[in-house]
Amino acid sequence: MSSLTLRVNGAEITKDVTPRTHIADFVREELNLTGTHIGCEHGVCGACTMMVDGRPVRSCLSYAVACAGSDVRTVESFDDDAVMALLRDAFSRHHALQCGYCTPGMLATAYDIVTRLPEADDKRIREELSGNLCRCTGYVGIVTAIKDVLAQGPHRSALRTAAPLVATAETTTWSAPAAMPAAATPTETFVVPDKIEGGVTLSRAMAVPVPVDKLWATLKDVHTVARCLPGATIESTAPDGSIIGAFLVAIGPMRARFGGAARVMFDDAAHCGEVRGAGGDRVSRSHAEGAIRFAASAEGNGASRLALDMTYKLSGPLTQFGRPAVVVGVVDQLLAAFADNLARASEGKAIAAPAPIGGFGLLVGLLRRLFSGRRS
Repeated sequence: MSSLTLRVNGAEITKDVTPRTHIADFVREELNLTGTHIGCEHGVCGACTMMVDGRPVRSCLSYAVACAGSDVRTVESFDDDAVMALLRDAFSRHHALQCGYCTPGMLATAYDIVTRLPEADDKRIREELSGNLCRCTGYVGIVTAIKDVLAQGPHRSALRTAAPLVATAETTTWSAPAAMPAAATPTETFVVPDKIEGGVTLSRAMAVPVPVDKLWATLKDVHTVARCLPGATIESTAPDGSIIGAFLVAIGPMRARFGGAARVMFDDAAHCGEVRGAGGDRVSRSHAEGAIRFAASAEGNGASRLALDMTYKLSGPLTQFGRPAVVVGVVDQLLAAFADNLARASEGKAIAAPAPIGGFGLLVGLLRRLFSGRRS
């Protein structure tokens, strides 16, 4: 048993729990807060979504001990919340619920949308809702209800600004599990692997419409590369090439922030290099390690070709989202934005800031590959 202290719905709670207890079971069984519904227990349906430190999380995947010191809000805590009052009223008026089983998680995600994305349009709302499944309504009423709340100008003063989903020094000093050697400095907290055993490898190549010398100069600037790659941030670098940073993976409302360490190596003569890293997401207690080997070459007509071999290994509750079929869709969308930003940066243009990947866009990508494969 482990002693756990956290705030739940404004009250500080201290209880003994087993390390494998999820926060969903903790609030239901230990605190009798049964408004949180458990559905698939695999982080897919979204019924168990609750707010932890101001952002929606899958409580069936998040260990209670990983939420130590966090501020947890279940649906029971929103009785007097002005924003949730607007959402409840809109959900009722627009018939956004039927059986109601998905509703607590749906309301948590809706709350995140209206407090974090006050300018969200229909497409963005659907993307953000893509991780919350409903078998009754067809989603039209839910989307309409959220749009209704966003459009209520006189009530906009009630909308708060949620904490930004970006890496900070606090998020990158994630505590290593007992199996990993602890050390005094953040760069030693994460062991950068020399070899990844049992990992999955993906190979990709993309065209970048700039000369190879310009592309290589951009690739050598790790801070610019991080700005080009959606979700990547760098906190600090060291002369030996080691980096402390974070990578945010967002698929609809599913967000995992992997903070950790990486090491970059370059071969200027061959225009190739390698990045190796390891890190973890504090809330879900999931861990990742990976390596990216890259090589730039001239393509002709002033363009370049960037070849990538990516090997990754994911462990913990988020392992199911590391399946190759899912990762391929995410990687292809990331690389499309990455290639465009690399070209912009190499030409001295402003780098675009693409929105997080949405589940709908991922589904379209998967279907496109499926049908193109059948035609071939």
